[in-house]
Amino acid sequence: LTATDADEGLNGDVKYSLKKITEKASQIFQLDAGTGAITLLRSLDFEEGDSYELEVQARDGGGLSDTAKVA
Repeated sequence: LTATDADEGLNGDVKYSLKKITEKASQIFQLDAGTGAITLLRSLDFEEGDSYELEVQARDGGGLSDTAKVA
């Protein structure tokens, strides 16, 4: 994921977090708070589930935030 902020300095520093995630998805996906990269912790097993939905929040250094759903 990528979020941008036009502010300079600390207020323009964007950090990412998982706002809403199921227990099962938390064992499969990992979010890098600094880059927004989502990676797999293990291989996907389509017999366990054929889709997942994550809600990711991007927050800037000034406290402003927005969320996005990743499916």
